[in-house]
Amino acid sequence: MVIRQRAVLAEDKQERHHAILDAAARLLARAPDRVANVAEVADEAGLAKGTVYLYFASKEALLLALHERNVAAFFDAMTARLAEPEPMSLGFMLALTRRHMVDDPIYLPLATRCFGLMATQMPADAAAAFMARMGDRLRAAGAGLERHFPALPPGGGVALLRRSYALIIGLWQLSAAHAAQGGEPAHCPAGQFDYADELGVALAALWEGMIGRRLPAHGAVPARLEV
Repeated sequence: MVIRQRAVLAEDKQERHHAILDAAARLLARAPDRVANVAEVADEAGLAKGTVYLYFASKEALLLALHERNVAAFFDAMTARLAEPEPMSLGFMLALTRRHMVDDPIYLPLATRCFGLMATQMPADAAAAFMARMGDRLRAAGAGLERHFPALPPGGGVALLRRSYALIIGLWQLSAAHAAQGGEPAHCPAGQFDYADELGVALAALWEGMIGRRLPAHGAVPARLEV
């Protein structure tokens, strides 16, 4: 471990903030079922343990910040596309979901873990602040969806995103439960299924029903972004 000097300039502090989150992400990617402690994150980042606490009050706060960074990346990409005048395709949204959530090895395990943390271990003010920022992102993206898909009523964009996220998380939890039972359908009420395939079909059906358009074809969440 290389102990780095304390950051002084604002840009240095921001860089260190991201370096700590990067270290936590690497540890989580190596062992998605285990949460590293602050000392391990500090060691991975080449920092003293006390330095990590200058940026994050607890392990739980660090995990929530990492989750929020992942969420922000998804919403930034979506809102950037929604700001363009050309109509957006459903294929783009499905591929964006795959890139940021399905193919990212830590997004879904971390999202599920953070829901539990906010309910049991996160200070109420921190959880409320996180949810407020999420609400701002949802409203901005929802308004953009309503511009691109006129069949959505006022508030329909937020509802569509909320229901989509429920599908993404819920199906992943079923898939994880199935995997935890060794992949045997007899041990899991969900039966045997491929997560990406099932998610693609479910999201397509939801979006088609709410925006009044059909996808060219059902199937797995596409791997490539489309306009």
